[in-house]
Amino acid sequence: MAEGERIIKINIEEQMKSAYIDYSMSVIVSRALPDVRDGLKPVHRRVLFGMNELGILSNRSYKKSARIVGEVLGKYHPHGDSSVYMTMVRMAQDWSLRYPLIDGQGNFGSIDGDSPAAMRYTEARMAKIAEETLSDLDKNTVDFQPNFDESLKEPTVLPTRIPNLLVNGASGIAVGMATNMPPHNLADTIDAITAYIDNKDIEVSDLIPIIKAPDFPTGGIISGYKGVEEAYETGRGRVVLRGKAHVEIYGNNRERIVVTEIPYIVNKAELIMKIADLVNEKKIEGISNVNDESDREGMRIVIDIKKDEISNVVLNKLYKYTQLQTSFSVNNIALVKGRPKLLNLKDLIRYFVDHRHEVVVRRTQFELDQAEKRAHILEGLIIASDNIDEVIAIIRGSKTPDEAREGLMSRFSLSDVQARAIVEMRLRQLTGLEQDKLRQEYADIQKFIERCKEILANEELRMQIIKDELLEIKAQYGDGRKTEIVPNAEEFNPEDFYADEEMVITISHLGYIKRTPLAEFKTQGRGGVGSKGSTTRDEDFLEHLFIASMHNTLLLFTEKGKCFWLKVYEIPEGTKTSKGRAIQNLLNIEQDDQVLAYINVKRLDDAEYINSNFIILCTKKGIIKKTSLEAYSRPRQNGINAITVRDGDQLLEARLTNGNHEIIIAVKSGKAIRFHENIVRAIGRTASGVRGITLGSDQDEVVGMICVENESEDVLVVSEKGYGKRSGIEEYRITNRGGKGVKTINITEKTGSLIAIKSVVDTNDLMIITENGLTIRLPISELRVMGRATQGVRLINLRADDAIASIARVQIEANADENTELENDQAEEEAETI
Repeated sequence: MAEGERIIKINIEEQMKSAYIDYSMSVIVSRALPDVRDGLKPVHRRVLFGMNELGILSNRSYKKSARIVGEVLGKYHPHGDSSVYMTMVRMAQDWSLRYPLIDGQGNFGSIDGDSPAAMRYTEARMAKIAEETLSDLDKNTVDFQPNFDESLKEPTVLPTRIPNLLVNGASGIAVGMATNMPPHNLADTIDAITAYIDNKDIEVSDLIPIIKAPDFPTGGIISGYKGVEEAYETGRGRVVLRGKAHVEIYGNNRERIVVTEIPYIVNKAELIMKIADLVNEKKIEGISNVNDESDREGMRIVIDIKKDEISNVVLNKLYKYTQLQTSFSVNNIALVKGRPKLLNLKDLIRYFVDHRHEVVVRRTQFELDQAEKRAHILEGLIIASDNIDEVIAIIRGSKTPDEAREGLMSRFSLSDVQARAIVEMRLRQLTGLEQDKLRQEYADIQKFIERCKEILANEELRMQIIKDELLEIKAQYGDGRKTEIVPNAEEFNPEDFYADEEMVITISHLGYIKRTPLAEFKTQGRGGVGSKGSTTRDEDFLEHLFIASMHNTLLLFTEKGKCFWLKVYEIPEGTKTSKGRAIQNLLNIEQDDQVLAYINVKRLDDAEYINSNFIILCTKKGIIKKTSLEAYSRPRQNGINAITVRDGDQLLEARLTNGNHEIIIAVKSGKAIRFHENIVRAIGRTASGVRGITLGSDQDEVVGMICVENESEDVLVVSEKGYGKRSGIEEYRITNRGGKGVKTINITEKTGSLIAIKSVVDTNDLMIITENGLTIRLPISELRVMGRATQGVRLINLRADDAIASIARVQIEANADENTELENDQAEEEAETI
C-alpha cells in the first residue's frame, strides 16, 4: 500500500444498494421515461434541439444524418451513436409515430422490419410540426442546464405547443417500471384539452367521448371499448387492436381476404410468415395462398380462400392465432417534476396545460421586459428628435463618444442606455418621416406593454391564449382518425369460428351424441332401402335425431327433469358412420340419468324474445307443462330443474312456442288430441304440469308432440314397421286438453305401433334412422295427403330384425332437386345447400 493510502471498510450490501439506486434513478430520469410536459425523453429532446441549433428546419435543405448524430453526440448526448441514429429513424417513420417529427430522405427502414441505411447515406431535416415543439425557445420560456461537460447549455424541457405525449405516445423500459403510452389523434386531443380549459372540474368520463380512443399510425380497428375506458380512468388498461380486412370476390366466384391495415408495431413480413406456418401445420384450414401485394399506394395482403370455405370463419381464426389481432397494454407512467408517476387522462391533460401556462407566463414576461427596454430607448430617441439641434451641438462639441454620452445624460436626464442609442443614431433618423415612425413605434409598443401586463394579471386571458394557440395547431395539423372503433366486442365470440351451417344431431339410446353436416345425407325416393348411418354398439341404437344450426343453443332435458345447455359447435363432429361421444363427457349428467327431450333456440340474450316465447314439455304419461323461455335463459354448468317428473313417468318432448300455437299429442295406440296452447297456463320451472291426453291403457304411452301455428302444415305419422301417412291438420278437431283424442293412423300387425308424429309441408324432407343404423332421406312432396284413419304407405323397406328408431323433419331449399338421388358429395352440395 502506498504511503498515505488507507483502506476504509464498508458494508457491501449498503454499497450495492446505493449504487443500484443511483443507476436505476439515472435510467428512469435520464433515459427511459418521457417528461409529462413535452412528452420527450432526453435523447429525443436533444435530437430536436441539436437540429434546431444547426438550423436544419423544415424549409431548409436536408443534411446528412451523420452530421446531426455527430452534433447531438458530441455536444449533448454522450452515448452510443446507434442510440441517437435509431431515435432519429423512429422519429421519421410514419408507421411508428402518429405525427413524425423528422422528415427523412433515404432508406429509413420499412414496416416489414427492414433495417435503415447507414447514417452516412440518409439525410434528414425537421418536420414542420416539430418546429412547434421548439416555438418560443429563445424567449426564456424554459430552464436550461449545463451539458455533460458544462461547456454548453441545453433545455431541460421544450416549450412545445403540441401535446406530444398524448399525440405520439411513448414507450420505454426503465428499472423496476416501464411506460407504454398510445398515440392519439391531434384534433381529438386538442378538443379534449380545450374542454378541460373551459371546465377544470371536468371528469375523465366526460373527456373520454371527446378524445374517443387511441389513434394508431398504422390504422386498424380497436375492438371493444372497456379497456380504453379503463386506461383513461386509471392510467392502465388493455386495448385490443385488429387489422382491417375485407372480403373480395374474384375469378369463378372465389373469395379472398384482403388486409389493408395491420395493428400497431406488428411486423408485416413476420405476420405473413406466421400465417403460412399455421397453414402448413394445418392449424388454420381453408387458405390456399398468401401473397403480399403491398406497394407505394398502400398495404395489401391477399389471402386466397379455398373453394366452399367460409371467409369470415377463416378471418376470425386469423384474428385468434396471429398478430392480425394484438393488444396494446397501456401504462401511462411519465416524469412529473422529476419523479415517475402513473397518470390518467385528466392528469396528462392537466400537466400539459400547466406547462403551457408556465410557458405563456414566461414568454409574456420576457416580451414585456424586451418591450419596456425598447420603449425606454424610444423615449430617449424621441427626446433627441424633439431637441435635435441641441443634441447635435452637444455631440459636435464633445471630443469622445463617452463625453457626448455624459453631456446628453446631464442635459436631458437620460439613462446610459438612452444616451448610447442617441449617440449611435444614424443621420437618416433625423428626417421627419423617421421621426414619425419613432412616435408610431412608441405608441404601438405602449399598447403591447399594456397587453402583456393585462395577460400577466389575468389567468382567464392566459388560458384563452393557450386555447387559441391550440386551435391554430389543430387547424394547421389536424387530420381525421386512422383507427376505427368497434364497441361491444371485448372478447372472442366462439361462434365466429364456425359457419352457421345446418347439422344433423344424433343421440343414441346409450347417450352418444355427434353432429354431422346435413349435406352428407342424400335424398332418395319413397320406398328406398336407406344408406348406412351411424355405427353403434350391438345393444345400442339411435333414439333422437334432429336438425340444428352451428350457432344454436341446445336445451337438453333428461328423464329426471333437469335441463342442460350445449352449443351445437361444442358437440363433436362425426361422419354418418361414427359412433359419437358420450353425453356424460360433455355435460355434468348423473350416471343414472339420460337425455330424453331437447329443444334448440337461436338466442338466449334477447330479453324481448325470451319473455314472449315458451317451452312446452310433454311426458310419456301424457303430462304437459308450459313455462316461459326466460326461466331457461341463464345457463348453469350443473344444469337446473326443469320439471318435477312423477314416479313411473319420464320426459319425452320439448317444443318452443310463441303463445299462439296449437298442440297435437299422439300416443302409441294410434290416437291423437288437438288443443290450443292458451288453455295451458304458464307455470313455474319446477312444477310438474297438467294432463294433456288420457292414455288408452297401461301399456299405452305418448310417442310425440307437435306445435303448429297455422293449418297450412300437415300432420305426418310414422309406425315402427316403416309405414307413414300425411293428413291435413283440419281432420283433427279441436278439443279440450285431457281427452282420449281421435284415431290418427289405423294400427295393424303390418304397420306396428305408432312411433312418431311430425308437422310437415311440401318443402320438407323426412329423415328416418332405423335401430340397425340405416338412414333414408325422402321428400315429403312424394307423400300424398290421406285421411287420418288409414294405415298409410310404406316409407322404407325394413329387414325382419329391424325397426324405425327415430325420424326428423328437414327443411330443403326451393331450388333443390328433390327427386334425384345425388351421386356424390360435390353434386349434392351444388343441388342442395342448406
